[in-house]
Amino acid sequence: MAKTPLMEQYKKVKDQYRDCLLFYRLGDFYELFYDDAVTASHELELTLTGKNAGAEGRVPMCGVPFHAAEIYIYRLIQKGYKVAICEQLEDPKKAKGLVKRDVIRVITPGTILFENSIADKSNNYLIYIMETDKELDAVLSDVSTGECWWGVWDKKKERDDFFDMLSVYSPAEAVCSVSDDFYSKLTGFASARLGACLMSRAEGEEEENLPEVCASIDNENVKTVFRRLSAYIRDVMKSEVSVFHSVLPIREDHTLTLSEECLRNLEITRNMRDGGRKGTLLELLDYTHTAMGARLLKRWLERPLTDVNRIILRQDGIEELTNHMTELTNLEDMLSQVFDFERILSRIEANSTSPKDLLALKASLRMIPEIKKLLSGAGSVILKKINAQIGIHGPVFDLLDRSMNENGTGNVRDGKYIKEGFSAELDEVRSLSENSQQYIADLEEREKTKTGIKLKIGFNNVFGYYFEISNANKIPIPPYYMRKQTLVNAERYITPELKEFEAKALTAKEKTEELELKIYQAVKAEIRPEIPDMQKTARALAALDCIASLARAALKDRYTRPRITNSREGRISIQDGRHPMVEHALKREMFVPNDTELNHHDQEILVITGPNMAGKSTYMRQVAVLTIMAQTGSFIPAKSASFSPVDRIFTRVGATDDISTGQSTFMVEMQEVSHILRHATRNSLILLDEIGRGTSTYDGMSIARAVVEYIDRKIHGFTLFATHYHELSVMADESSHIKNYTVSVKERGKEITFLRRIIPGCADRSYGIHVARLAGLPESLLKRADEILQGLEEEGNNPAPVKSAPEKQASSGLDLFTSPIIDELAHMDVMSKTPIEAMEILFRLSKEAKEGR
Repeated sequence: MAKTPLMEQYKKVKDQYRDCLLFYRLGDFYELFYDDAVTASHELELTLTGKNAGAEGRVPMCGVPFHAAEIYIYRLIQKGYKVAICEQLEDPKKAKGLVKRDVIRVITPGTILFENSIADKSNNYLIYIMETDKELDAVLSDVSTGECWWGVWDKKKERDDFFDMLSVYSPAEAVCSVSDDFYSKLTGFASARLGACLMSRAEGEEEENLPEVCASIDNENVKTVFRRLSAYIRDVMKSEVSVFHSVLPIREDHTLTLSEECLRNLEITRNMRDGGRKGTLLELLDYTHTAMGARLLKRWLERPLTDVNRIILRQDGIEELTNHMTELTNLEDMLSQVFDFERILSRIEANSTSPKDLLALKASLRMIPEIKKLLSGAGSVILKKINAQIGIHGPVFDLLDRSMNENGTGNVRDGKYIKEGFSAELDEVRSLSENSQQYIADLEEREKTKTGIKLKIGFNNVFGYYFEISNANKIPIPPYYMRKQTLVNAERYITPELKEFEAKALTAKEKTEELELKIYQAVKAEIRPEIPDMQKTARALAALDCIASLARAALKDRYTRPRITNSREGRISIQDGRHPMVEHALKREMFVPNDTELNHHDQEILVITGPNMAGKSTYMRQVAVLTIMAQTGSFIPAKSASFSPVDRIFTRVGATDDISTGQSTFMVEMQEVSHILRHATRNSLILLDEIGRGTSTYDGMSIARAVVEYIDRKIHGFTLFATHYHELSVMADESSHIKNYTVSVKERGKEITFLRRIIPGCADRSYGIHVARLAGLPESLLKRADEILQGLEEEGNNPAPVKSAPEKQASSGLDLFTSPIIDELAHMDVMSKTPIEAMEILFRLSKEAKEGR
């Protein structure tokens, strides 16, 4: 016995999609068979059943309802599977023999478009990677928004930069046309660093026509990647429409390069605990009201600007909105009524949208004239430019307003999503369908009156509609009544009028569904030519949302506008700077602000000494975070500041063992330092924390000093160097570019208090045992540690503290405690403080002074 016709059809389809789980439509279910069924039943916790397959007997089978399939498909996509959707291509009622079926769409992690299937505030990237003799070429695409970025990397010199790009953007799917060796490296990297990224090899070298928006790219290899990516998307989505509306270089000129390690260490867009948004700079600044704006703000923070003019343009827009709070509030209210129509438009293009999406698009377009009216009074260049880029799209709104029913469910299955009055044909058919019960009731009453017979109208699937007359009520039957069925106690009849009604009524619902769907598809077809222009409007609204978000953050947290200069000398000058995330985390506690001065004249390198937990790392991160905020265009938490844009920010502020490659903490640290020394420039900001602590004291101190000297003599980048080796303070005597700073500490016996102030000078001792006491170690253990330390110092096994010049050394006790207070009072702008702020400062200084007695 051969396979059944159904299973033969299934096998033919499955053979073409071996790398996918095949969802095979059977009536109201998608069924999976063989290994697909075993896999899906395990991953989705479904009951595994069986089906007769002919000669093979019963084969594994499981299924999901077609109307609820999206949630099951989404769960499989999250686990890294591809899903092929095999649909019925004809009405089973009208089909002769086996229903025709074929795959209408393949859903992958990088091409999924289901509503709520991808994070609203994040991009969902698909990357195509091609390796040539000398280059690595890649195109990063977000199919859900129509955006694309491309890049080229030197295969030998820039491979680390390429992998770093993958970490920053963390694509959901990668298609690779590369050598076996490099594919092995990619899969290993993806497994260790990219989480659920689906890796696959490109099958063949099929190419699509080059998208028009890519015509200006002058790299032929990149054009080839675009053609191949277009072909891949076409084959997966089974659509000829273009999905590229915005194409930009990944390595854009005039942007600040931030590595994945830097973004992670500074917690710019992902925190160090679980990779989420909580506690990040992004969470702090995100007052956006649209998903489009939220995604763009994330990209702004990951790629700040180095172009002074562009930064100032953003600042001007933010300042204008902060000075017009009523307009800002009104704008926020309008933006809150704009849906994510950037992604809605992509779903329309891919024909995977719902009527609810078109209603959301209509609601969004309704707000645009009001937004443009508000922006018409803007004075800043950036707000005027955004206003010019926003289109009204009146014809599209008019079409949606006339066609889409706002009172419906927004679901195709429920019907009534096309508005009454849009189509006369639909209205007529719909009226018949909706009023059939009333018609039957009226007909029944008319026949009772006309014939004098007690009868009722019934219906079943075999005979359709009929008049039923019981034997007890049977009196002379009119000649136009035709007997249809005889029962024990009754007779069933039909009449020409009832038969005519039946023919219309039984097809009315089906015709209504067909007509509505046809009109719905026609509406989408009419919208599609306008999609590129509407995507431009969506991007302009996203930029406006970002400007408004940064303005709201500035108002809420009392941020000030930093001065951005194009000075060739370069400078980072911050007065009373505050770490924005730490300040928020403190809540009711007052954050102690600190000044920063970095320049190429006499303060290129700051060597910062002091105990653990005293605030060195917070201070260093603060400088970098404020720099990123400033170069994003944001206002910053500081009294005042001036920046010359930096080109790179490097952070070596914590390392752990890399178990996957068998590398120790110290090896990881040295590799990171090596990368910094090879790539940093005079215009870079470098943060180095505790270099050399992973090896012996003398080795560590030697390496730390050599690193500082190398930066001082070869690179001249702005550097914050935190260390426990207070002996390194002597370097300030040997270079005019190095200055010593320390964290002020108040001692009282064996107890210490960290004052969180960064002051000129250096620590003359370590405070490891003091910190251990704060951590709660047993007193007997601490006493023993004191004895061992004293013995080592007497025997000379511990390097003796190097005394600096008196004016460069911060003394302990009252002078050390009092100095920050005097300094703060001397530099305080009393007239700028509100009465409440002045009282808070006075209360704090009074409390600190009393504790110092």
